[in-house]
Amino acid sequence: MSALLETVARLRAEVCALHSELTRYGLVVWTAGNVSARVPGEDLMVIKPSGVSYDDLTPGQIVVTDLHGVPADGGWGNPALAPSSDTAAHAYVYRHMPEVGGVVHTHSTYATAWAARAEPIPCVLTMMGDEFGGDIPVGPFALIGDDSIGQGIVETLKNSNSPAVLMQNHGPFTIGKDARAAVKAAVMCEEVARTVHVSRQLGEPRPIEPDKIASLYARYQNVYGQ
Repeated sequence: MSALLETVARLRAEVCALHSELTRYGLVVWTAGNVSARVPGEDLMVIKPSGVSYDDLTPGQIVVTDLHGVPADGGWGNPALAPSSDTAAHAYVYRHMPEVGGVVHTHSTYATAWAARAEPIPCVLTMMGDEFGGDIPVGPFALIGDDSIGQGIVETLKNSNSPAVLMQNHGPFTIGKDARAAVKAAVMCEEVARTVHVSRQLGEPRPIEPDKIASLYARYQNVYGQ
């Protein structure tokens, strides 16, 4: 098996498994939501097929496309399944943000509620300073079907520390150096969206000063962990 075929097989298995994290953390319902991954060094990506149940998803069903969302024929037994309806958005992100290796979309309840209000989630938690380096921003309203959503994601995140954007009236999209990092960002986005919402039921949350946010972000990104 060629190195490319091995890489694609590995990524299809990884992306398939990561979809179970979306259900485990309650970020999706039915067939909504998707995870994708860039194939390193190639103009290719792998993404969930459209309309397939999470319980039924297998690595062999993960669709391989080019970075314009066109299914690719590379000898890896790609099934005759249509890629996710969000494929054009994912592909646009990969074309315009070369540092991104994974993209995730969910309709998780609390983050999507903030998106419905077109309101950024304010940085009032040290966890937000660590993970997002500030507020989680809101992207513009865009219709599904072409790369308009991708354009909104890139425009909103290109000058932001945040790996998450709340697309107005739609829901969260997250990015990462790989698909696993993007899934983590989706989990953390929903966690802070819920916590800040609960905090606002008690009163107005107290914002963290910008210099403190910068310090939290620098420590977490460069020092924290093994």
